[in-house]
Order: sequence, then C-alpha cells, then structure tokens
Amino acid sequence: MELVSDVKLFSGQNSRYLAERIVDYYGQPLGDMSIERFSDGEFQANIKESVRGAYVFFIQSTFAPTENLMELLLMIDAAKRASAGYITAVIPYFGFARQDRKDKPRVAIGAKLVANLLMAAGANRIMTMDLHADQIQGFFDIPVDHLKSEGIFFEYLEDLDTSNLIFASPDVGSTKRARVYAQHFDCGLVICDKYRKKANEIAEMTVIGDVEGKDVILVDDIIDTAGTLCTAAQALIDKGARSVRAVCTHAVLSGPAYERLEKSVLTELVVSDTIPLKEKSEKIKVVSTAKLFSRAIRNTHEHRSISALFVEKRKSTYSK
Repeated sequence: MELVSDVKLFSGQNSRYLAERIVDYYGQPLGDMSIERFSDGEFQANIKESVRGAYVFFIQSTFAPTENLMELLLMIDAAKRASAGYITAVIPYFGFARQDRKDKPRVAIGAKLVANLLMAAGANRIMTMDLHADQIQGFFDIPVDHLKSEGIFFEYLEDLDTSNLIFASPDVGSTKRARVYAQHFDCGLVICDKYRKKANEIAEMTVIGDVEGKDVILVDDIIDTAGTLCTAAQALIDKGARSVRAVCTHAVLSGPAYERLEKSVLTELVVSDTIPLKEKSEKIKVVSTAKLFSRAIRNTHEHRSISALFVEKRKSTYSK
C-alpha cells in the first residue's frame, strides 16, 4: 500500500482570516508556527512542529505591504530546510501581477521576479486565483494551479433577475473575462474603452455597445483605486443603463477607493475574500473562496484533477 504523506497547512499572519475558513472546510487545524520579530523590524519564520516528508501548504496572499511576500518566502525556506516532502504556496491574491511585461523602457517585470523568488525559496507548486494575466503561469518552471472565481460569483449572480442583464468590461483588457460571464448567462456584452494620461488617472471612457434600459454587471479581476470602475459605471448610466453592478475578484481598494464607491452610481460591488476589506461599506458584498481553495488543496494532495473545480464542472462540484 502506498504511504500517503501527512498534510500540514500553515498561514501567514495577514491571511489567517481566510486560512481559518479554508481549514474549517478541509477538516483539520492550522499548523503551529510563529513569526518572531526583532527590535529593528526584521522577522523570522519558525515552524513549531515536524514537517518532515509532509505535504505542506502555506496560505498567504501577497498584497501590500511587501512584508507579506517576504514572510511567505521565509516560511517556504523554513519548510524546505526542515525536509518537507512537497511545498505548495497557496497565494489567493498574487501581488505584482500587474507588472507582467515591459510596457515602457527601463521598468522591472515584477511578476517574473516574484516567480523566481518563490522557486528559489523552495516552492514545488503554486496555487492562486485570477491572475491579472494568464501568461504569468509561464513565468514558473513548477506547476501552477490557476483557480477561477467564476463559480463562486455565478452562484451569487444566479439569485438575481437575469432577464434584463448585460455584462460589461470596464476596459479592453477585461473583455475575455466578461465574455465568460456573458456566455454563461446567455447575455450580451459591451466594452468600456478607457484612455489614460498616466497611472490611476483616466482621461476618457467610451462605451462600445447598447445598454439602453439594461441592468449592467461590470466584470474585472482587480479593483484598486476604483477610478476605472466608477468612471465606467457613470458612462454606462449616461448611455441609458437602468442599473450598474460590479464583480471584482481582488479588492485592493487603495487610496480614494471607498470614497469613490460611496459616491458612485454603482448599486453593488461583489468581491471575494482574497484580500481583507479595510473598511465596511453597504455597497460591498463579499463572497468566500475558502471552500474552493480547500477542495483544491485536497485534490492536490490526493493527486486528483484540479480542472474538476473549474466553472464548466461547477454544477457537480459546488452543489455538494
């Protein structure tokens, strides 16, 4: 009989809120570890139980501050040096993913650098959700499980009246993502084309398509300062839309984001819990990714298909 290695699940400090939900679904407690800090701010990861030969999963999103990334790297290194059998970095939100190419001279490709760091630290596998650019998977020379959030959002949206829905992309880059929603609900698709003068500042927004009298749902992977989303929502209302909602996986929500959302014409913003909210807002609804990640972790350990968790298999997977 083949020996099945123990599974050990650990969490970084700032992702513990999500890790605790994941392990509740998984059915075992988080492993014992601590982050010890020195007086100058330096810190050290300390795993306080044996991980020799074990399947080890570290749950840590790499949102700001960058200490979260460094903490994850130190945890991976500690497990490698403790002879862990197989190390998976579970990164619900993969930070620096917007730096996936050289879009102007003399800039870093941050996503590739982070990939190199994770592999150098000793990760054998990466598990993440809704990368800003799918091609980031190719930055790694180890397996990458790229989970999709559509399943959890579809379940929420199906409770709405879908008879008058139309989906919209807040920019050209999100068109493919929005089309998946439009095809699932058998609805139309419109595109909001934005022109920027500089980062986080939109000069012009043009709506491509007819939204007259429609209930529009904007779809994107990241909402940061909320400038694009709020501007797109206003442009859609100006074009005759009856209402505008938004679905975004990663709620970065920095700078003036909360203020913009409150003042915007958006009826609702639906986000996942890959990043914790900094403030409460009646306009923001959070749906959890915990069940999806717990099943992905179990399938990885049991050498079962991860594609069974993708949206095309959603009816059999999410109803159990």
